Amino acid sequence: MIVKTEGIVLKSFDFRETSRIATFFTRDFGKVKGVLKGIRRDPKKFGSSIEKFSVNDIVYYQYRNSDIHLVSHCDMKDFFSGLRQDLERMTAASYASELIDTLMPAEQQNQEAYDLMQAFLNSLQTTRDVGKLVQTFQIKILSLSGFQPHLVNCVSCRKEVLRSASFSQRLGGLLCGFCRDSGTEATPISLGAVATILHIQRNNWDTALRLGLAPFVKKELKYVLNHFLVFHLERHLRSTRFLT
Repeated sequence: MIVKTEGIVLKSFDFRETSRIATFFTRDFGKVKGVLKGIRRDPKKFGSSIEKFSVNDIVYYQYRNSDIHLVSHCDMKDFFSGLRQDLERMTAASYASELIDTLMPAEQQNQEAYDLMQAFLNSLQTTRDVGKLVQTFQIKILSLSGFQPHLVNCVSCRKEVLRSASFSQRLGGLLCGFCRDSGTEATPISLGAVATILHIQRNNWDTALRLGLAPFVKKELKYVLNHFLVFHLERHLRSTRFLT
């Protein structure tokens, strides 16, 4: 079956002498792998050099018995040139691409996640606070991928957390003081940080970005979100260590 869609390049690598294999996160079909035969021998054959996190219109032949499809056309739509001259922005874009590649299942449409990735890349071109963008993206993509932490009440006893709160990586959510004192390993977290995460989860991208973040909240979010991801993914993402 011949398929046409729009996709963001998550990664690519050389294949044999003349070709490349790319992983696209597509609007209509989710994460898709495809081989572009002859692209290294004749770059003009395609309208794109499949640069990482560029947006492309692609046409591919969808094989039924293989997870790698044959890409016949790939025309670049957006290069996001505004972020490619800055190392911090490039690193953030690479991190988001790696996170999408890790969290999203193969060939399952998630248009909200696709739109989120595009919004993130567009915002990276102009924002000054790259760290805030990354944390907002982490919170939103966790919600869309089913890894959303439990923050509405205590994950253990289900009672409302009114005062001091802690976050359990293993249980994936908040603990009240009583459940924390019962011996479950957890990290203290302020109710301000909890409210920030809930606000970002419940609002669209533009509204979430308008929320001001105090330095101590950003510090808490960085610790909790990064450790939560490492625990549940059971590995460190390679690009994480380059983020400030």
